[in-house]
Amino acid sequence: MESEKDTGPDLFVNQEALKKEYLQYADIRYLIVNDLKERIEQVVIALNSNPVVSGRIKSFSSFYNKYLRLLKSDGDYPKINDLLGIRIICPFIEDLSAAENLLRNNFEIIETERKGHYTFKEFGYESTHFLIKIPQTIVDEYGDPGTDIVEIQIRTILQDAWAEVEHEIVYKAEYSPFDEPMKRKLAAVNASLSLADIIFQEIRSYQRKYSKEMGKRRESFLQKIEESTDDFLFSQELPYETPTSDLGLDDINIVSDYSNITIDDLLVSALTAHNQNRSDEAINQYTKILELKPNNIICSIIYKHRGMAYFACSRYNEAIDDFSFSLELDDKSYKTAYYRGVVKAVLKQYSKAIDDYTLSLKINPYQSFCLFRRAQSYYHIGDFPQALADCENSLALEPSNESASKFRKMLRDKLKM
Repeated sequence: MESEKDTGPDLFVNQEALKKEYLQYADIRYLIVNDLKERIEQVVIALNSNPVVSGRIKSFSSFYNKYLRLLKSDGDYPKINDLLGIRIICPFIEDLSAAENLLRNNFEIIETERKGHYTFKEFGYESTHFLIKIPQTIVDEYGDPGTDIVEIQIRTILQDAWAEVEHEIVYKAEYSPFDEPMKRKLAAVNASLSLADIIFQEIRSYQRKYSKEMGKRRESFLQKIEESTDDFLFSQELPYETPTSDLGLDDINIVSDYSNITIDDLLVSALTAHNQNRSDEAINQYTKILELKPNNIICSIIYKHRGMAYFACSRYNEAIDDFSFSLELDDKSYKTAYYRGVVKAVLKQYSKAIDDYTLSLKINPYQSFCLFRRAQSYYHIGDFPQALADCENSLALEPSNESASKFRKMLRDKLKM
């Protein structure tokens, strides 16, 4: 919003005239901000972290105060570039650059500002601000908003929290603490938030590596289950497609030096060895974790993982022992009960396997895979009606399970249905 420059030596400010001009575009600005907010939400939906997008229109009082402040410092009628504002709040630091790239690919960026002052007032907190040109299609639809620019801010949740508080107690109140202890307190709060952002990002990155390794280990375990049990039922091996992963084998190093190592490091290292079919090394890593004597919940998880590693190298009795230890420490672990049942089925201990599958289903009855495996065990002890009942229930939960469909047909043929 600009006015003609006064011809006199002093710049004249007419608040009523400015307010009239401001209100002239109020309805159009509201429509444009909402439209832009929706468009940006559709753009950043590509981020799995689900950033929050909000829009705002600068109030007249804020506009007027900024207008006077800039007028005083610049000595000329100022142009206010943040009449319309959009804020993108991301959970993690890594999302900031990703959101920025999405904006660059979808909007015309006029200016980029990366704020990160290191005075006690700003406390070093960073925030990325963009000025984007309002798309012509929006102007054509709603009309001229009195500005052709929108400011977009991208911050993490914690950066936004600090910015909001800092704005209220320092900037907005024009408060500049002279007391050194107060300066140190504010700096400490900011440093804590900055550190928290960094730690959250580290945890997020670690979690991603862990999840990928867990996924690969789980699929290899399921593959061995199919190879060990389904051949008893079908004349030919069921097709199995090994899932792919974009995590390279070199992304995580196997731990060899156990000094200054964490349980998380050991666990990811063990999972990596497990996924690379180095079961003995994985078992060694899991054992190292247990030697650190973590709490019962962690021990239960590690026993479960080590039991799966034992199963992978066909050390079935040791696998059963570890699954039993895991269940003693966490009797709500339905997956552990299921895994123990699988091992017993591989050993053709079908009645004992049924007991474990039943225990697992008592804890969590909505397991199509467990119902399917129990149906197999009932088949092997000759209880075809119960096998068919379990198979039907399994397909009710997961109709796309081709193995269960094939098994159901075989059972119906047996029962001449």
